[in-house]
Amino acid sequence: MQAAHAGVPLLLAATSVHGLTMAATDSDFRTVLNSVDLVTPDGQPVRWALNVLHGAGLQDRVYGPTLMRQVCETAATEGVSVYFYGSRPEVLERLVDRLHVTLPGLRIAGYSSPPFRALTPEEDAAEVARIKASGAQIVFVGLGCPRQERWAYDHRSLLARPLVCVGAAFDFHAGTLRQAPAWMQARGLEWFFRLLMEPRRLWRRYAKHIPIFVILVSRQYLTQRLSWPPP
Repeated sequence: MQAAHAGVPLLLAATSVHGLTMAATDSDFRTVLNSVDLVTPDGQPVRWALNVLHGAGLQDRVYGPTLMRQVCETAATEGVSVYFYGSRPEVLERLVDRLHVTLPGLRIAGYSSPPFRALTPEEDAAEVARIKASGAQIVFVGLGCPRQERWAYDHRSLLARPLVCVGAAFDFHAGTLRQAPAWMQARGLEWFFRLLMEPRRLWRRYAKHIPIFVILVSRQYLTQRLSWPPP
């Protein structure tokens, strides 16, 4: 909230297995993710890996929808205005309607849904001007990984305010996408639930990125074990 009150750039990203494997295999995206001020473990597997490899001692993940809700609650308390950028127009309308009911004190400065393609320079300039004109102090970005992180990275200086990348949080809070049961989330099975809900969209992503993540974590774990001095 300090950055929001001060009007200074700050990048936050709730990052899952997908984002980490993208960064491991794409040097350009690695530069983007390494430039984010605060990267949080969105998925349980990421939390587990941090605990095993680095002894992080994390008790829970920092789930994108939960992060968004908590930031909105604090913003409502402190009178900070927010903007929602991404998803689809009908999702944003439902999201805003719900937030007016569940968080009536939240100042929603505006929202917009860009087309699902690369914007022309003129279109991009218009989006930036719209966000600036709204006076929003925090911008939530829900464009999906890696598009949202790239967009936030490219617009950090132009917008000069906190940009919070939250993935599918807009859909979850709008009620247009079902969340996995709590027991599945706790056991790192949210990916399986989402695959059942959206098989055609997600099966290629999971078939590619889950094995890469397992290989990367296993390799780092074995490297650490082999490099430890004998007792």
